[in-house]
Amino acid sequence: MSASQFTPKRLNLPDYPFKIKQSGRDTFIFDEIRKKFLVLTPEEWVRQHFVQYLIHQKKYPKTCIRVEGGLKLNSLQKRTDIVVFNLSGEMILMVECKAPHVKISQDTFDQIARYNLVHKTPLLAVSNGMEHFFSEIDFEERNYKFISELPSFKRT
Repeated sequence: MSASQFTPKRLNLPDYPFKIKQSGRDTFIFDEIRKKFLVLTPEEWVRQHFVQYLIHQKKYPKTCIRVEGGLKLNSLQKRTDIVVFNLSGEMILMVECKAPHVKISQDTFDQIARYNLVHKTPLLAVSNGMEHFFSEIDFEERNYKFISELPSFKRT
């Protein structure tokens, strides 16, 4: 599906007043973290909604959010959708976004778990815009538990 064929649909996240523009056959959405317009794809639609959810509902400062950051995993270059830092610069949350039509599967959890071998964030989130899963990682006990919602940002 090309960007020009994607018609944004309502997600299971609050609506936000995005800046959207057309250029030729393509539609673009403004990413306020990266400060630029990006081609609007189904996954980008979810990613931009989730960033706004973090900022407006969970009160994470924009300056603590990084979108599509790189990481090296077994000599392969990969990209994390969203990572969030605390005020000390430590990663505290990693988010994997999928397009709304992509079912959240074990493969999705395996992907974010592999990324977390590098980042070691205590909170993980997976979303396709319709379903959201959150988990806390206990590195000492080497386990995780699902939680019903992400905690709000803590300034301490």
